[in-house]
Amino acid sequence: MLTESEVERYHTDGYVTPSFRLDRQVLQDIGQAHDRLVARHPEFSDYCSALLAYDTWFLTIARMPAILDMVEQVIGPNIALWNSSFFAKPAKVGTKTPWHQDGEYWPIEPLATCTVWIAIDASTPENGCLKVIPGSHTNKQLAQHTKNDADGLALNLELDADQFDESDAEDIVLEPGQVSLHDVYLYHGSEANQSDHSRRGMTLRYMPTSSVYEHGQSTRFERKGPLVMSERTVYLMRGIDESGSNDFRVRH
Repeated sequence: MLTESEVERYHTDGYVTPSFRLDRQVLQDIGQAHDRLVARHPEFSDYCSALLAYDTWFLTIARMPAILDMVEQVIGPNIALWNSSFFAKPAKVGTKTPWHQDGEYWPIEPLATCTVWIAIDASTPENGCLKVIPGSHTNKQLAQHTKNDADGLALNLELDADQFDESDAEDIVLEPGQVSLHDVYLYHGSEANQSDHSRRGMTLRYMPTSSVYEHGQSTRFERKGPLVMSERTVYLMRGIDESGSNDFRVRH
């Protein structure tokens, strides 16, 4: 469980790195599952935006009571998982993620998600760890983003530079098995991995079921294939569908 101070930091800064840590066997299991995925789909050697469309084994991690307990502390008892991704960032070739807010991409009304970011390898400034602007989530608004289709970017919508001061950024440095939690409105990004060490990270995207995942809503995420938002299956993880309007049918 998160401590009171950790819950307070999540709400004040928009993110928290709790003392929780996955054990070594779980990390090995995740790594082996990712190896199986890449063996079947080499195109995901760097980034897979929709893990559950290819292997529902990853729900094993998403359903861990310890993780759900922490999520419940920050978004409430009624929880749905609407996506899981894997950011592999191989040594020397891992891509850059431009500064952005997650909510710029997602068809959720009202907009709400807690992302759990799991470090499979050490995540450091040298290999492209997540960096954030603390407190940038507090006005609960989406800032101006501009399309950027440059090579070497994991995403194609980038926060305009005049929306924030990058000197305020903090690195989220994690050891293998550590996690961070962050809010849907938080400004964040990461550099390319130019080191000799991979930086594998898995994300779990949880929303309170007072929000609705709008499968039919258009989004600004223009890339095709596994990124199509209408094809995401939403899983009820804990509690009830508070909105009464979420569609939990299997979509892939």
